[in-house]
Amino acid sequence: MCGIAVIVCGVRIELSTLPFLSAPPFERLQFSVEDVKSVLGQRGPDSVGEKKILLRPNVPTCDQESVTLSVSEASEGTYEIEDTTSSGELHFMGSTLQLRGTSPIIQPLVDSSGNILAYNGEVFGGIELSSYDNDTEVLLKSLEKAKALVPDVLSMVKGPWAMIYWQESSRTLWFGKDAFGRRSLLVHWPTLEDPRLLLSSVSPASSVADGSGLDAENGSSIHRFWEELPCGVYSISFGVSECIHGEVTKHEWRDTMWKELIEWERKFVVPRPEDLSASSLGGIQEEKDNAVSTSSGLAQTVLDVLKESVRRRTSLHSIFQGEKEVVPVAVLFSGGLDSMILAALLDQCLDSKYEVDLLNVSFDGPNAPDRISAKAGIKELKIIAPLRRWRLVEIDADLSKLTLETKRVMSLINPADTYMDLNIGTALWLAARGDGWIHEESESQAVEEDNMRIKYKSEARILLVGAGADEQCAGYGRHRTKYRNGSWFALDQEMKLDMQRIWKRNLGRDDRCIADNGKEARFPFLDEDVIKTLLDIPLWEIADLEQPSGKGDKKILRQVAKMLGLPEVAKMPKRAIQFGSRIARESNRKNFGSNRAANQASAGSVRFHAP
Repeated sequence: MCGIAVIVCGVRIELSTLPFLSAPPFERLQFSVEDVKSVLGQRGPDSVGEKKILLRPNVPTCDQESVTLSVSEASEGTYEIEDTTSSGELHFMGSTLQLRGTSPIIQPLVDSSGNILAYNGEVFGGIELSSYDNDTEVLLKSLEKAKALVPDVLSMVKGPWAMIYWQESSRTLWFGKDAFGRRSLLVHWPTLEDPRLLLSSVSPASSVADGSGLDAENGSSIHRFWEELPCGVYSISFGVSECIHGEVTKHEWRDTMWKELIEWERKFVVPRPEDLSASSLGGIQEEKDNAVSTSSGLAQTVLDVLKESVRRRTSLHSIFQGEKEVVPVAVLFSGGLDSMILAALLDQCLDSKYEVDLLNVSFDGPNAPDRISAKAGIKELKIIAPLRRWRLVEIDADLSKLTLETKRVMSLINPADTYMDLNIGTALWLAARGDGWIHEESESQAVEEDNMRIKYKSEARILLVGAGADEQCAGYGRHRTKYRNGSWFALDQEMKLDMQRIWKRNLGRDDRCIADNGKEARFPFLDEDVIKTLLDIPLWEIADLEQPSGKGDKKILRQVAKMLGLPEVAKMPKRAIQFGSRIARESNRKNFGSNRAANQASAGSVRFHAP
């Protein structure tokens, strides 16, 4: 995981072409460039770098549509913003968590043509790489070869990414993120209060609201300083008239695959009577057998594409990391359906000599539902993968003692500001930190509970997360509500809404909280091929919400679990991390007095008071 940012000042930027911008008034924040570099450094602990471009009008006249550029390293010391119409400045910053390449790199990268790239992501396909290549270096070369065809190159990339790219030949700033927003990129569009354009992977931890700020009462009337950049590719071409100016343009994806996945139109939504009759008690046996065969074939297809997705995300490329030997991959682990499937597939993709950390967070010690299911899950994993050393990392937390941590997570989830976001973000942040306890194994002690617990901190840099499974496989309670109220079509539309807003509601927040610990979140369920495969399957094969919870929801993933030899977890109901870890209960007691009072106040959607 890397951190990227750019600050553009001294430039008048035209935003009229962007229909999604909100209206003022706007929140104001105060922070320095050093604050930005500091928070980026948490994401990329291997290196932090910066580059600066100065934009100056040609002399002696100012009426030409061109600028003269000088590229230089940012100087040491305090960074002062020049509020002037005679010059502009682009200040690029980047930090690196290096997971590919045989030599260390420092972002932003600059090539011989003066192009500058700050990249946060992975190339899992579309552009050819060897196991020795660094994907940021290869992407920079591809962008240079493409010249003006930057959207064409970015449309080829399979995998999560966010990037900021200065194209020297065209005097153009390019920026954006992948079609599903699997990597965070925040934006501050220029306003009267703050005319700079800012892009950053994360809000600086020391950001201070200037003025009234936001709270539960007036937050809805004030637009946040930061917002999640909508998915896509953007550009600003700079020119000079009375002042240096630029206009923001949003570009279309060049590959039709992205348009199809973004639109998320399922062909087979409403089943015919015969599609469902075979599974009923009165069905003919031959029809039942055919239906079972069809379902098994579809589940096998999902299993195969999921396994390939996990393989892509856990291939151990030749990377620069010195002599340090660490556990390479961890799983955010509740012992539930999604994390158990990922763990089982990881075992099939990763050499058995490597240990695997299973990171489990509890705010109620051994009594939290997720801790109980995690211990049951690891026993089931040991049956199907006895050669693997599974290490359950028990991360115990007390919400009342997390004052500084809570304040930090409030900054990380920004612009999200509800208690639900805070609870989820806190659980994810603690899990990614990986600081907990493990049971010391002994041949004479067969029962884990009897073994001694010892302190342990996971050093795995790659963290597999089950995001996207519920959205695509009808795992949320609201999906069942929509089905009951409006049947198959309403269910399909709710799932479509979830997939089209997952970048804004979930992924940016999750990325920022996990990456703050110098870890990279990878989402196998949100692989392009997995999304397409699930979308091509008839909805009634994905879920059957006439069946009870733990059976009909995420039906196809339950079939996958059984195929992997996990029959017990295949029957487990869905449980969100804030409830399974019991942070929601503790948060309700702390902030509302009781669970009952919190429920009456709809606590999940209530905005917290920003510090």
